[in-house]
Amino acid sequence: MNQTQTAIPHLLTDKVAIVTGASRGLGAQIAQQMATAGAMVCVNYLDSKDAAEQVVADIEQAGGQAFAYQGDVTDLAQMQAMAAEVIKRYGRIDVLVNNALPSYQFDPSADYTSIETVKWTHFSQQIDGIVQGAVNTTQAVLPQMKAQQVGKIINISTNLVYNPVVTYYDYTTAKSALIGLTRNLASELGQYGIRVNLLAGGLLKTTDASSLTTEEVFDYIATTTPLRQATSVADFANSVLLMSSDLSSAITGQSIAVDGGLTMP
Repeated sequence: MNQTQTAIPHLLTDKVAIVTGASRGLGAQIAQQMATAGAMVCVNYLDSKDAAEQVVADIEQAGGQAFAYQGDVTDLAQMQAMAAEVIKRYGRIDVLVNNALPSYQFDPSADYTSIETVKWTHFSQQIDGIVQGAVNTTQAVLPQMKAQQVGKIINISTNLVYNPVVTYYDYTTAKSALIGLTRNLASELGQYGIRVNLLAGGLLKTTDASSLTTEEVFDYIATTTPLRQATSVADFANSVLLMSSDLSSAITGQSIAVDGGLTMP
């Protein structure tokens, strides 16, 4: 039985959040649930303007506050401009969710799933988009968070870093690097009241990446997971809400799997 819970109203009241890659999929769900919980949200996107504006429209229709902002996470100047716009509108930045990633096809037969055929260009594309993107956004929001002496940075990863059931060398290597980045940031920034954590999801039901996954596969995952259910996008988004809220103020530097116990790092 699916026991997915909806966002808790008022959990993030008066918080200001940036969610990168938030025009669709998991990012859009995170933005919507953060807004439902009371946050004012910057919906970052790269190319999907119409989709991002629809996310904002849905949030506003539900009584929330949000705006869309086009910006490439691999460009530090663009991320600094985005942070400046958020501060101009809302006066502060409380939460950064590093969700953006380069376009990727989860194809088990692709050449980047074997060490014999994967190319460095595969690695560099993912590292630039995932790791450089997270570094740029962090550097962009850091002056404001340090001035506030409080902030939350949440890096989104995958449970493939713990259990590479398919050897996506480029994607998983880049996502693994986020663990090291998270721990270093937590160590340095804790003195400023800034908490940094990583959430690693499994095959979520359902995103663009898992849209072709059959019900039989989801059923198999459910039978091999302690909770006996596949993790939904809403379930994962709720974990982001927890790490964004004051309820997690004693948690930093952690890499947490959000997959119903399928992996236990």
